[in-house]
Order: sequence, then C-alpha cells, then structure tokens
Amino acid sequence: MYNYFSRNQNSIVSFARGDVTGDRVPVNVYLTGIKTPDSPFTQNITLHVQNGRTGEMKSVPLRENAGYNPAIFFGDFTGNGIDDILISIATGGSGGIMYYYLYSFVENIPQLLFDFNVYNQQYQYEVTYLDNYKVEVLSKINNKKYLIDISSRGAEYINEIYDANGKLKSPITGFVNPLSGLYPVDFDVNGVYELLAYQKIAGRYNADSLGYVLNTLGWTDNRFVLQNQYVAIFGE
Repeated sequence: MYNYFSRNQNSIVSFARGDVTGDRVPVNVYLTGIKTPDSPFTQNITLHVQNGRTGEMKSVPLRENAGYNPAIFFGDFTGNGIDDILISIATGGSGGIMYYYLYSFVENIPQLLFDFNVYNQQYQYEVTYLDNYKVEVLSKINNKKYLIDISSRGAEYINEIYDANGKLKSPITGFVNPLSGLYPVDFDVNGVYELLAYQKIAGRYNADSLGYVLNTLGWTDNRFVLQNQYVAIFGE
C-alpha cells in the first residue's frame, strides 16, 4: 500500500481498519496527503478505502482538502449496524475552525452523510448587544432566542459598551463562528452515535468569547436533524 501512495507523491496521514462496507470483512481506510516540508500542514487530503476481499482501492477526493492533523473515526451514525467514516481536519486558524466530512461506504459505495459547509450554511445566528448588560443570541434554524448576562465581565469591558445607566453607547452586533468541534456521542446508549456540534459565540471581535452554541444532531429520514440545542457560557 505504501508504494501505491508514494507513486502518487502522497503520504499516509491517517489510517484505520474496520468493516465500513457491511460485508463483515475489515477494510483498510486511509487519508493521504502531500505534506509541507518542515510543517504539519497537509494538502490534497484524500480518502481511500481498500476492498477487504479484492484489494481494490476506491478514492474519494475531499472538497476542502488542506489543513492540519487529519483524522478518522469509525462509528455507526445511521443505525444500520455498519460503521461510517468521520473525517476531521483542523484549519489552523485563530478561531479554531474545523472541516468535517462523514461518509457511508456500504457495499463499497461512498455516500456523503455530513458536510461541514452545508451545516455552516444551515445553522446561522444573530448576536445583538442589548441594554442592561445582556447579549441576545438568535438561532435562525429553529427561531430560538437566548440571553447571555455579561454584567460580570469587568468594569473596563462594561464601561466601553454601556453608560452609567446600563444603556448601550452605540449598537453592537457579535457573531457565531462556523464549526469548531463535531464530536460523536451516543447520548441514548443504543449503539448509534449522534453528532454534537460546537460553534463559538463572539462579541465585538473573535477573541471576545461569550460562549458556545451546542447542537445535537441525529440521523432521521436520511439526514441529520437538530435534536437539542444549548448555549454554554464561559465562567468568569
């Protein structure tokens, strides 16, 4: 296998072995990429699945295929009793943004179950500073609102934003980052994983962290749907 990849000027950057095709024969699953000299940065990251019976290699190029620490996780996310392939790639940016893809490979046919770009487009938010030391977070996908109390953020922070009566000196909006974490969790302990998605809530700038939106996604009717949503705030 190493010769196959070296001929293509790629290196193996992650490897796992298991039954992802459903024929009960373990297969080799690889992520390959072109490593940057003297850097952990990897480009042209590609998924490869080797058929356990025939040895045939099937390759799946990733749309966003450059980053750091590419990794593979096996788990059943659809409830069919067959492991799927969760791929994670760190972007290396200051916001901790991550790329995630989830593939099914039943009968050796790749099917994209989760694409981080689609998720980021679907899960949009508005972050608005309000009078009396509050920040409102609106989740558009389910029209839910959350209030974050920022009164304990410190006098310097508060005085920059509010007057002595707790009124905003000027309108301020924040933002919610794209995915920074996507974790497989079997919440109901039934052998099928859900996805727990983390997105950071930021205030006036990215380092002005207010908390996280946590979305739990479960596989229903051939897609991932929102099951639960929480807002977690940072302690002072």
